[in-house]
Amino acid sequence: MAEITIYTDGSARGNPGPGGYGVVLLSGPHRKELSAGYRLTTNNRMELMAVCVALEALKFEGSTVTLYSDSKYVVEAVNQRWLFGWERKGFAGKKNPDLWMRFLRVYRRHNVRFVWVKGHASTVENNRCDELAVAAALAPNLLEDVGYDGEV
Repeated sequence: MAEITIYTDGSARGNPGPGGYGVVLLSGPHRKELSAGYRLTTNNRMELMAVCVALEALKFEGSTVTLYSDSKYVVEAVNQRWLFGWERKGFAGKKNPDLWMRFLRVYRRHNVRFVWVKGHASTVENNRCDELAVAAALAPNLLEDVGYDGEV
């Protein structure tokens, strides 16, 4: 099974405000782009939503994945292992517990390595994800982010 490379980005206008995510999945000769926009959300929710959607799109359990994100919120939560402490404490006092629980369910089905990349820099695929996220946030008929509780 080929290694899968994923790039993700999220964006919100106003924070909270309209937002979107963009995902680029690469595996051998295959490429898939995903995006969606939401009426009212936050930047951190869209960053985390992008990662959830990307991992949920994988077809095979146990995939080896390198995931690139410009979100220190997401990358450090996993790489510094803070997320697992939050989980043990039931996410008490943490924002976005719905998405963190969703993330953990899919994360544990794969072998995922997170790599932080600088946003709006020379990483072509990360820039493409940003384009997808911004376009999704500006599209008509935005979705409702049902897990957003009004906290920033």
